Amino acid sequence: MWPFKSVKSLKASGIFEGFTDWHSHILPGVDDGIKTLDDSLKVLEAYEQLGFRKVWLTPHVMEDYPNSRENLMPLFEELRNAWKGDVELALASENMLDTAFESNLRDNTFLPIGDAGDHLLFETSYFTPPMEMEEMVEGIMKAGYFPILAHPERYRYMEKGDYEKWKGFGVKFQANLTSSVGAYGEQAMKKLDWLLEKGMVDLVGTDIHRLDSVLAWIEKSPKKNDVLNRIQEIARHPLEI
Repeated sequence: MWPFKSVKSLKASGIFEGFTDWHSHILPGVDDGIKTLDDSLKVLEAYEQLGFRKVWLTPHVMEDYPNSRENLMPLFEELRNAWKGDVELALASENMLDTAFESNLRDNTFLPIGDAGDHLLFETSYFTPPMEMEEMVEGIMKAGYFPILAHPERYRYMEKGDYEKWKGFGVKFQANLTSSVGAYGEQAMKKLDWLLEKGMVDLVGTDIHRLDSVLAWIEKSPKKNDVLNRIQEIARHPLEI
């Protein structure tokens, strides 16, 4: 049973009806996200109650978590076989721009995101951009992918000019839902407000890492209804990718 009363109230709000989660760490035991198959199924059960349509599983691929298609696919199939609900599951990855990324880029061993398999979700350190970041993003494009920057509102080094630069460069932005209710602090919340105001948010994800991390934050926020209603259209009707 899901340990929060919020499922009922959030379901009644309709906020998540038809929602596609473009960023999650539900695949068990592969990174700093959900650890067990049982907990993964509990998350998916709650998602189904809330009206989720589809979830992209995006485990970390980075130096600290050297995941690959070879080790992730069998675990994904195990979860998909165990899941008996209607929420659709799909596998991609969240790729850190580090030395491991350079190797994956050279060998083109990524797990892309999107139905067409031609987008790539990437991230950087929250505090400093990687050296040669522009060259790395160009490498994503040269490899045949459209780049998607995960949770742009969370990068402390980014200012308004940086977001405008990357948008002009052709990078799409995937915002974290809980940034809108203060889960990552006031700065991230204000940045997301600005990105939404400017129409820069393309996709929305939960970035869920723990069983209680998303619904609890949304439920306790006094801004829950006002803020979540602002991003509802993006959440329900994302870009077709």
